[in-house]
Amino acid sequence: MFGKRANDTTSRPLRPDAVAPARPPMPEAAPPARAPEPRASEPAPAAPARQRPDSYYETKTRVFAALIDTIDLSQLARLDTEAAKEEIRDIVNDIIAIKNFAMTIAEQEDLLSDICNDVLGYGPLEPLLARDDIADIMINGSRQSFIEVDGKVVEANVRFRDNQQLLNICQRIVSQVGRRVDETSPICDARLPDGSRVNVIAPPLAIDGAILTIRKFRKDKLTLDQLVKYGTITPEGAAILQIIGRVRCNVVISGGTGSGKTTLLNCLTRYIDQDERIITCEDSAELQLQQPHVVRLETRPPNIEGEGEITMRDLVKNCLRMRPERIIVGEVRGPEVFDLLQAMNTGHDGSMGTIHANTPRECLNRMEAMIAMGGYSLPARTVREIIVGSVDVIIQAARLRDGSRRITHITEVLGMEGDVITTQDLFVYDILGEDARGKLLGRHRSTGIGRPAFWDKARYFNEDKRLAAALDAAEFKSEDLQ
Repeated sequence: MFGKRANDTTSRPLRPDAVAPARPPMPEAAPPARAPEPRASEPAPAAPARQRPDSYYETKTRVFAALIDTIDLSQLARLDTEAAKEEIRDIVNDIIAIKNFAMTIAEQEDLLSDICNDVLGYGPLEPLLARDDIADIMINGSRQSFIEVDGKVVEANVRFRDNQQLLNICQRIVSQVGRRVDETSPICDARLPDGSRVNVIAPPLAIDGAILTIRKFRKDKLTLDQLVKYGTITPEGAAILQIIGRVRCNVVISGGTGSGKTTLLNCLTRYIDQDERIITCEDSAELQLQQPHVVRLETRPPNIEGEGEITMRDLVKNCLRMRPERIIVGEVRGPEVFDLLQAMNTGHDGSMGTIHANTPRECLNRMEAMIAMGGYSLPARTVREIIVGSVDVIIQAARLRDGSRRITHITEVLGMEGDVITTQDLFVYDILGEDARGKLLGRHRSTGIGRPAFWDKARYFNEDKRLAAALDAAEFKSEDLQ
């Protein structure tokens, strides 16, 4: 049976009832799409990884080689996923029996699962992608991998056969979104079908083998109510954020890497009216909006000749010709901030974006610096006046040193005093101490502002009474804490 090559279709007959005629042939069957996975604020505890001996990987390599010599991949690609798994399991069980490998039942089940993942999915990554408590996956070559669980980075029990298998999996991931990674184009940003963000840097830039980093989403979409449950914000603060999203305030979400900016942006967009036309611009499409009228745009890197690049600025400028009511930029990194600010104060109220910054004041400085990056020779005061006329609210997200994520500021941009932009905080988060387990203790408190600058917008949308109730309740709780 195993003496015949894979191109001999008599080597392993396939069940005719399993063939899916509508499925076109492909080199390898694609893995099933997963549900969208926004990032978690408080992941569940991780299950301990089980170490495998080197002999397991040696046996797996030999079985996999025999499998490839036996099956016809072109026929396997015509099967649906479950039928293909059954075929692979049958053949692997035959190989183990004929080759007389000494394996426990648990090892045999692990082997069957691993080989199915290698052929049909993302190989050793599949168990990590299936876990909902992992926020980040970091693969440093074929022999070393780490994951972020509960805000902490720990080593994972994941190994690849060799660097070539890892590079093949990276190529499989990026090819699904029409991109490529190889020696001529060794750096690539991509995404998984569920929207999880992927970065690959391949040899020769990566000395010890391909480096794969995945920012993973949870299967269930987080809401503001869940963020309240995790302690990211108080119920009163969540109510104010709902109103901010509803009444078309121009919002910038500021925060460091991994602080939950995209998660919070997803939460805010849930409160946009169903009849609004929304256009999103992203480097990698991550946002999962629930409204019916959403147009999703994504940047494009240059081709191998260095041509054909579509930048974020190109997308934002083109948005203005697409009759948007709201423009949402997944991440503002450069001169496109000027075009977004121009859109915010020319009839596209309620636009949103995220920026890497550690405080609301630093966020304003970053916007000013990014406008300068675009080569605009505008006076500093004029730039600040554009920012003041465009941005209504800055929401600051932070990831604390114990791994927890908190909304630390809800800040309004008020105006100018001389050459300085003035702001006022509606909500702040104070760190009070640390418990015996190393968890930081803190509290959200209202600053006592009873009439925020967006009050007129709230009244226009009949949200003024709810806003007043939320501010009163927050101030009352803050007085009790004192």
